[in-house]
Amino acid sequence: MTGIFPPGRSSDRRPSGRGLTPSAPSRPAPRAWHHLPGRSWPGRRVPQPARRERRAMVLPAGDRPGADATQALSALWDYRVYARRWVFLLVLSLLSFSNATLWLSFAPVADMIAHHFLLSTEQINWLSRVYFVASIPSGVVAIWVLDSVGLRWATIVCAWLNFAGSVFRTLPFMVGGIQDPFAFLMGGQSLCALAQTLVVFSPAKLAALWFPEHQRATANMIGTMSNPLGILVANLLSPALVKKEEDIPLMLGIYIIPAGITCLLATACLLESVPPTPPSARAIHSTSEKFLDGLKLLLCNRAYVVLAVCFGGGIGIFSSFSALLEQVLCVRGYSNEFIGLCGALFIVFGVLGALVLSLYVDRTKLFTEAVKIGFCLTSVVCVAFALVSQLQGQTLALAAICSLLGLFGFAVAPIAMELAVECSFPVGEGAAAGLIFVLGQAEGVLIMVLLTALTVRRAEPSVSTCQDGQGPLDWRVSMLLMAGLCTLFSCFLVLFFHTPYRRLQAEASASCSIQEDMSPATVDREPHPAATP
Repeated sequence: MTGIFPPGRSSDRRPSGRGLTPSAPSRPAPRAWHHLPGRSWPGRRVPQPARRERRAMVLPAGDRPGADATQALSALWDYRVYARRWVFLLVLSLLSFSNATLWLSFAPVADMIAHHFLLSTEQINWLSRVYFVASIPSGVVAIWVLDSVGLRWATIVCAWLNFAGSVFRTLPFMVGGIQDPFAFLMGGQSLCALAQTLVVFSPAKLAALWFPEHQRATANMIGTMSNPLGILVANLLSPALVKKEEDIPLMLGIYIIPAGITCLLATACLLESVPPTPPSARAIHSTSEKFLDGLKLLLCNRAYVVLAVCFGGGIGIFSSFSALLEQVLCVRGYSNEFIGLCGALFIVFGVLGALVLSLYVDRTKLFTEAVKIGFCLTSVVCVAFALVSQLQGQTLALAAICSLLGLFGFAVAPIAMELAVECSFPVGEGAAAGLIFVLGQAEGVLIMVLLTALTVRRAEPSVSTCQDGQGPLDWRVSMLLMAGLCTLFSCFLVLFFHTPYRRLQAEASASCSIQEDMSPATVDREPHPAATP
C-alpha cells in the first residue's frame, strides 16, 4: 500500500511533492493499544498509512460494513491472517479424528475382543464409556488449560496423551506374561479420554484466535466435524481389519499411525498459540476474563444457560442415538449391515449439512435463526424415527430418516458452538464451548441410563436379530421419550433463547472507533506538523 514506509527508521518521511511536509512525530501510544491503527497485538510497532490516505479510506458512518468494508477496516487496523492457520487447523482436525477412532475402535469387534482377552461384554463397553465419565471432571480442567496455558501447549499435550494412550493399549501384545490385559486397555483408553476434552474444546478457540470474522464458522465446522468422521472410519475399519482374533494386534497398531503422525506434526509445526497480528478485534480479547470470573459470567448469562441446557441435551440425545441404534433396530429384524449403513448415512449427511450451513452462516451471520430452525427440523425427524423404528421392513424410510437426522442435527453443532461464543462475550472460547460439552456429556449419561431403564423384555415371538441371548427388548416407550425430550429442548430454545451477538458488536464498535479517530473533522482539528513545537 502506498504511503506505508518500511519499519526500523526513526525519521520516515512522506514522498516529496507539492504541499507535502515531513510527517508528524508519533504521539504517545494509549494504554489500549488495539484502539490505535497500525499497532499489532503483542505491542510491536508497525508502519502507519499517511494521513491523507487514511482519510481517503474512511467508510461512510451510516453504511453497514459488508465484505469490502470489512477488508478495508482490517487493512486500516492492520489485522492480518496467516497461511499457517490452516496448518494449525489441519493438526487439530487430525487430532480430533485420531481420538475418535481410538474411542470406538473396540466397539465394532467387541465379541472378538472379549473372547480373546477373556473379558465380559460390560468390560468391553467400559472401554468406550470411560470417555463419557472422564470428560465430566476433566472438562473443567481442560477449560482452564485452554484459556490459561495457551492453545499451542494445550494441543501438544493433547497430542502426546492421545499417542501415549494408543501405544499403552498394545502393551499386552508387546510384553508377554501380562496377567490383567484389561488394565492396560482401560489405561490407554483413559489417557485418550483425557485428551478428548482438550481437542473437543479447541475448534472455537482456534477459529477466534487465527481466523478472520468471515471464516470463523467454517474453521469451527472443519475442526468439529473431524470427530464424527473418525467415528465413521472406526466403524468401518475395525471390522475390516479384524477377521479373526489373531488380527487384533494389527488393528491396534494401525490406529497408532494417525496418533503418531499427529503428535509429530503438533510438536514440530505448532510454534505459537496466537499469530503475530490478530485477525480481528475479537482475537485481542480472546482470553480477557479469568477462569473463575468467566465461569461466573457464564452461569449468570441467561441466554447462555438456555443454550447450554438445550444444546447439551441435544448432544446427549445424539450420543444415546449413536450408542443404542443397533439395539433398537435389531429387535425389528434389521441386519447389522443395514444398521451400519444407517450409522454411516447419519454421519456423512451430518458432515455435508455442517459444511453447507457453516458457509451460509459465515456470510449471513444468522446464527440464532440457523440453530432454532435446525433444532425444530431435528425434532420432527426424531419423532419420525421413534415411530418408524418400531415397524418391520422399512429400510428405505429408516435410511432416509437417519440421513435427515444427521443432516439437520449435526449441521447445528458447529453453529451452536459459535453462537455460544457470541452470546457469552467476553468470556474465552474455551470456557464457552467447554462448559456446553461437559454439560452435554452429563446429560448424555442421564438420558442413556433413562432410556435403557424404560425397556422391558418381550415375551411374544419376534423377528429379532439381536445376539444377546436374553430375548428382545421393547424400545417403544424409550424412543417416544427420546423424541419428546428432543421436542421439549427445541421448544424451550425457540421460546426463551434471545441474545445479541456480543462479539460481532464489539468488533463493530472497534470499527466505529477507528472511523471516528480518522474522520476528516478529527484530522482537521489536529495541529499542523509545522506548528508542533
